[in-house]
Amino acid sequence: MENFKLIIVEDVPLELKGTEGIVRNEIPEAEIIGTAANESSYWKLIKQQQPDLVLLDLGLGGSTTVGVEICRQTKELYPKVKILIFTGEILNEKLWVDVLDAGADGIILKSGELLTRRDVMAVMEGKQLVFNEPILQKIVDRFKHAVSSQLARQEALINYEMYDERFLRHLALGYTKEQITGLRGMPFGVKSLEKRQMELVRKLFPGGESVNATRLVVRALELRILDVDNLEPDMD
Repeated sequence: MENFKLIIVEDVPLELKGTEGIVRNEIPEAEIIGTAANESSYWKLIKQQQPDLVLLDLGLGGSTTVGVEICRQTKELYPKVKILIFTGEILNEKLWVDVLDAGADGIILKSGELLTRRDVMAVMEGKQLVFNEPILQKIVDRFKHAVSSQLARQEALINYEMYDERFLRHLALGYTKEQITGLRGMPFGVKSLEKRQMELVRKLFPGGESVNATRLVVRALELRILDVDNLEPDMD
């Protein structure tokens, strides 16, 4: 890795000292050209000398939005500058999304493996979305859950009848089976709907358990057979 210039943005003196120690001991290619504890000192620094990399903490002065805006504006004004987030915001997942949307090249959480030369090298070599182990594990867990949910939904849609969504949606809205049979174009009577409900229970609850209409609707929402944001009755 070639030598590069670095600005560290960190408002906690003890953590700044620790970060500087990591950089000097583990990343000899990095030349720290300045440190900033707040937004104004950061902009003063970067106007004096443009770095190759900004190591940016998000929780500046107790505000997380300041770090996100620093990232966004830096990427707009200095698109070639790389930004690696080094933050103690280990539970604020919404903040991670915000700063990635603002253009951050990666996020290193201040837990687990901390900052490594490997991660910094990856950013400097142009790799995007560089994360350390704690956030990577969360991403993998979410990915596995999303895939499993999608597969469950696909299995639930096998032999899916065109009227099932309509039936389940109106059950979710509190309609009785008698009211559902009265919907325009609904070709089933009450007994047929009861039979269809039992078939859906067998499909969505393969364990053979006894399930009422409420649990069936909840399961349909979990599998995204129903869209919770679009639970509207048919206009008849």
